[in-house]
Amino acid sequence: MKIDHEYALSLEWTGNRGVGTADYRSYGRDHVVSAPGKHAIEGSADRVFRGDTDRWNPEELLLAALTQCHLLSYLHVAAVNGIVVVAYTDDSVGTMVQTGDGGGRFTRAVLRPTVTITDEGQRDLALALHARANELCFIASSVNFPVDHEPTILVA
Repeated sequence: MKIDHEYALSLEWTGNRGVGTADYRSYGRDHVVSAPGKHAIEGSADRVFRGDTDRWNPEELLLAALTQCHLLSYLHVAAVNGIVVVAYTDDSVGTMVQTGDGGGRFTRAVLRPTVTITDEGQRDLALALHARANELCFIASSVNFPVDHEPTILVA
């Protein structure tokens, strides 16, 4: 059964320094992403594109979405398979290539989750479930580049 879900947000550009986009250096890349009832996300461009390093950039947010989605999918498959997860961290990395025409694209993401479980006897299953979590992740299923995993399983 197919079920459609819609997501809505608002974005406001806050980088007008008084002259708009009069030239490439005249405007800020700052913006605010918001949705009703949620904390706002202060965004900008990556520093290399004249952005503010104190704010989230779209590339980081894409990687964050992949990382969060894998976490949530993994917790689901762990619970369904009787694996008790007591801690989960991830140090993920995304690679983007810039093209000569000023565009670019992600070429790969590597998620490096460290998952702590309670039962040594479930270590192999806990490791294998990362593949199933990747299949179920909505975001990983939506991107056109590989999302690889280098998981570590610890036992509490």
